[in-house]
Order: sequence, then structure tokens, then C-alpha cells
Amino acid sequence: MTPPPDATPGTTTTAPARPARPPRAARPNGQWKVDGTAPLNHNEEFKQEAAPLGVRERIESVYAREGFDSIADDDLHGRFRWWGLYTQRKPGIDGGRTATLEPHELEDRYFMLRVRTDGQALDPAALRVLGGISEDFGRGSADITDRQNIQYHWIEIEDVPEIWRRLETVGLETTTACGDSPRGFLGSPVAGVAADEIIDPTPVIAEIKRRYIGDPDLANLPRKFKTAITGHPSLDVVHEINDISLVGVVHPELGPGYDLWVGGALSTTPRLGERLGAFVSEERAADVWHGVIRIFRDYGYRRLRNKARLKFLLADWGTERFREVLEQEYLGYALPDGPPPAPATRPGDHVGVHEQKDGRCYVGAAPVVGRVGGGTLTGLAELVERVGAESARLTAHQKVVILGVPADRVEELVAGLEPLGLTARPSLFRRSTIACTGIEFCKLAIVDTKDTAARVITELEERVGDVTQRIDRPIALNVNGCPNSCARIQTADIGLKGQIITVDGEQVPGFQVHLGGGLVGEGREEGGLGRTVRGLKVPASEVTDYVERLVRAYDAQHEPDETFARWAHRADEEALQ
Repeated sequence: MTPPPDATPGTTTTAPARPARPPRAARPNGQWKVDGTAPLNHNEEFKQEAAPLGVRERIESVYAREGFDSIADDDLHGRFRWWGLYTQRKPGIDGGRTATLEPHELEDRYFMLRVRTDGQALDPAALRVLGGISEDFGRGSADITDRQNIQYHWIEIEDVPEIWRRLETVGLETTTACGDSPRGFLGSPVAGVAADEIIDPTPVIAEIKRRYIGDPDLANLPRKFKTAITGHPSLDVVHEINDISLVGVVHPELGPGYDLWVGGALSTTPRLGERLGAFVSEERAADVWHGVIRIFRDYGYRRLRNKARLKFLLADWGTERFREVLEQEYLGYALPDGPPPAPATRPGDHVGVHEQKDGRCYVGAAPVVGRVGGGTLTGLAELVERVGAESARLTAHQKVVILGVPADRVEELVAGLEPLGLTARPSLFRRSTIACTGIEFCKLAIVDTKDTAARVITELEERVGDVTQRIDRPIALNVNGCPNSCARIQTADIGLKGQIITVDGEQVPGFQVHLGGGLVGEGREEGGLGRTVRGLKVPASEVTDYVERLVRAYDAQHEPDETFARWAHRADEEALQ
């Protein structure tokens, strides 16, 4: 370096220091109680421009009469969700184009319609209404989702008012079944009947619904808000992956009540919920639910949609601050400390025959990956009446539970379920496999899920029957059509996340694999996310081969009483290929 003319020989000079930049002002996150309510994106704008729940009147008076082409864009792609309506995927668009096309290019002129059941016992009249809607308006389609909803396809806007009318005759609704709102509740499928129940959550669910579902003050949340409430010791509502969960416990001094969990959700940034350590009595449960959802409404992050779930607020605040804000700002009183739930006593899918507290039985039955259809629902109504049972509930595992079966008619019921496509004594993989909607109808999906999973179940029943007879616990196989984890891939023994993969230079539908995840349940005292194996991707056409290899490796290598999940976390990567 040559020194400048005025520099002393043998020395160097340093450029004058630049003045320090002032720190950047923190960008607002759109928290109403911090940043004000001015909308920071179009999603927030349309929710403020017209109340989302108000779109029902336009559906009934305008759109159902004038047809699909009359629907305003912000209603079609926004507010319709608050009444359970999404446009479904146009047939024939392959998964490689999902991320490259605009929503209007992907969508058909038909709708998916979601009906919330909220743990309701569906008597024969309700089952007939659900089956009739499928046959009359949905081309026979009906799926049980892992949120205990019934989901239809092929719905036309002209038929929606009549569908609502029919649902309301049996106490069902689509209110806030989608949208930035309190979605359908998960309730214990055996509420009020199980002999080993800690507390019946039915009154709490009914009270929350009566007071708050359809409340305009709760219809503009940062994003969706999911609720789970159970009083059964099997922990049957996947409580760790809901925004709020109330889980039955017995307080040593205050008796039966609920343990409060908040901030769980999966999708592309999975996070398990956390206990606040607070005991909630039945009398306070609705108020506590209302406090938590208002925290989300007022403090949740609204600027970026991918940061707008309650889990992100909890991650920043921590459980201590969250509980403090709940008690001081929203309840006005302190909640007592309480115990955690006990380890689960048995699987929470309730498949099989179980005795009720009144001497009758409940029977859990498995369809194939939630597919039921109108004929199945109507046939189930007739079967329930014929054997003198009472009703049915849906589960968080895409199953159905028939309640109030006379003990001497159980075998008649079990036999009658089989022609309906339901089985109370399923194979290991028919019992434990769930799948999201997939590319058949979903605009976000990349691969087929339902048909792929059904094929895999059939092939595994033929190929690994010798192994599964030796395995005494279900191995959860969850199949998802995109990264959003509607089928809970990160918390499955074997979770398959759909994507387009390259095989021998050709792009084909395939899956990334998650292994060893799980929620609290029988044989597992703590929830955890699955592991991924570096570079492991499986073509959709080879899923059966892959799962068979895994199951046989587990059978050969696991220690006595070692679950699949524990084995998958300790196994060498070579064994998991």
C-alpha cells in the first residue's frame, strides 16, 4: 500500500470511521393491543371491510340465486371460509403445478363444505341428514376428518342454503368451520358413557358453543384457533397440537376438572403445546377458553400469515407470562395450580368393543382413511336403529364410535358394520393409517393421498400379516399431500409428506419421510416430533415396499416392549432406508 503524500513514511492510515447507523425501528407485528388495528396486509383488510360472518346473507340472497359467477372475489377466496366453504381443485392439474398457478387457475366451480360436529353424538336422524346431503348434493362424497368434521365435495353454491337448512334441523352447522376463527372442537368420542371417564366434557363444549360460536367479536382472529376438550384417560383428542386444550384431571383438593394447555400446532413449523400448570374447574372452563382466544385476538401476530398462530406468541412470551396475562388482564382472578394428566391408559382411537358405565357397550370402527360416503352414513343410521343403539361420534383419528349398543347385540352390530365399509376389528394398518384430502380435491396438495393410502393398506394386509400378528401396538402411518400437515405427519410413527421428487432424472410424486413422532398415549408419556433421514425420499409407487422394509426391520431389531417410535429414533439410518 502506497501512503498518501502527507503521510509519515513507514505508517499507514485508517479511513475515518463511518457514523453508526441508527438501529432500525422494529416493524409492527400487527398486534392489536400493541400496534393498533390498522391492517398490514390484504387478508386483514378484507376482514375489516366487511364482517366475515355477514357473507351468509349474501350467499342466501344473491350468490345461491345468481350462481358462481356472481360471487365477489373477497367473498369467494376469503369470507366463504367462515361458513366452511373452499373452492376445490380443478381435476387434471398435476402436483408439479400447484405452486406455480394462481388460486383462480387451480380452483373449480365446486366447493368443499366442512360440517363441524364438536364431539356431538349423532343420532340416526343426524346420520340420515349427513348421508342425504352427500347423496343429494355431493356426488356421494363424505370424509371423516381428523378434526371430527364431515367434509363434502362437489357442492354447488346454489345448494348451500338448503344444506344449511337440513343441518340445522339436527343441531349441526358450518359456522366458523374454516377461516380465521374458532374452528370445530375436538371432544372425547366417549364423553358421558365411558366407565373410566374422569369428567364429562359435554357441558363445557355446549356452553362455549352457546356463548361464543358465531360471536362477531371472535370472528377476526390472526388465523385459525383450534380447541380440544376431553375427560377420558386415553387422552383421545391429540391435545398437544391444539391452540387450547382442556384435559381431564383430578385435583387433590378440588376434585375433577381440567389441565390447561396452549400453543400447539404443526404445519411447516411444528410446536407442541405446553401446560400452563393451571387447574380449571368445569364452572370456569368457558371463561378460561374465552380468555385464551381473546389473548390470541389481541396479541397475536397479524403482519405475516406464516407467523400468525398462537404458538409463535407463546414461544416469545413463555408459559409464565402467558398465564399472568390470562389471569390479570382477561380473567381478573388467579387459577389454582394443578396436576398434569396421568399417562394414557389405552389407545385413544377407541377402536374395538368396550363396556360403558351403564352396562351397554360402545364400538369403535375404522373406515379406510376416513372415507365414508352418503351410503355408509345412511346405512349406519339404519344399523344403529336396528340393534337398539343410541348414536355415533367421530374421532380425531378418522374413525367412528357407535354408542349405547346393547351388550347382547354387539356381534350383530359388528357384523352389520362390515358391508358399510367399517370394521371394528381392523388390520394394524387399516386401524392406524390416516390421510388428508390430497390432490383429488385440495388446491394446496402436491400428491394423491387417499387412494395411495388405501392401496398401501390393502397391500400391507397381504404382505406383512405375519409380522403384524406379533406387534401388539398400532404403528401410525400418516399420509399428507403437502407440507401443511393436516394429517399430522410429524407426530406419526411413519409420516409421509408429499412432494415432487426426482428419480432417475424424472420428476414423480413422492414423499419425504418423518419417523418416530408421536403424541402422548399408551406406551408414550411425552409427545415428540419425528426424525428425518438425510436424503430419504420415497416415490409414491414404492410406499408399500418402503413401509414393509421398515416394519420387518423393526420386527427383527426392536427390544422387548420397545415401541416403533423409540426404535426409529435409535436405529441407524441404514435400517431406516
